[in-house]
Amino acid sequence: MRDRRATERFVCKRVDSPIGGLVLVGNDDGLAAILWAHDDPKRVRLNIVGEDERCPVLVETARQLEEYFAGTRHTFDVKLNFIGTEFQNRVWSALLRIPFGETRSYGQIARELGNPRATRAVGAANGRNPIAIIAPCHRVLGATGALRGFAGGLKAKDTLLALEKAGRRTPCTDEP
Repeated sequence: MRDRRATERFVCKRVDSPIGGLVLVGNDDGLAAILWAHDDPKRVRLNIVGEDERCPVLVETARQLEEYFAGTRHTFDVKLNFIGTEFQNRVWSALLRIPFGETRSYGQIARELGNPRATRAVGAANGRNPIAIIAPCHRVLGATGALRGFAGGLKAKDTLLALEKAGRRTPCTDEP
């Protein structure tokens, strides 16, 4: 399998958010990454050739993220272009299935993937998730429910979880 990270070319767009600066990365094939402004360059390696404020997928991603942070968007529908190993892609697909406002443990995801012993591997793949927020790695917690590592920092993870908890649709309980 050829490594698309080395040959595929991407552009980026910088945006501000309530959790700090974000760098959106993509091309005509879709959104490849949402990185933190001060992300470790070794965490997600992509061939970024320049900035493009008008790249359609990045403009649309910025719009949807703005709605998410405003509390009016609970799901995303931008075209995604994940680049990783087969196992990483399976983990990242599992992240996409975690509903807004809910959380899972690394162990739950490992069991969902049919390999309950793969908890640490799930954690490693989660840590390499290139499309933060949209592939909601912030919704993955330790077995005890404790916040665990997050590329954007635990404060950002806590902020995202609080935003979703506040925006989670709940049935009205005071009606007869």
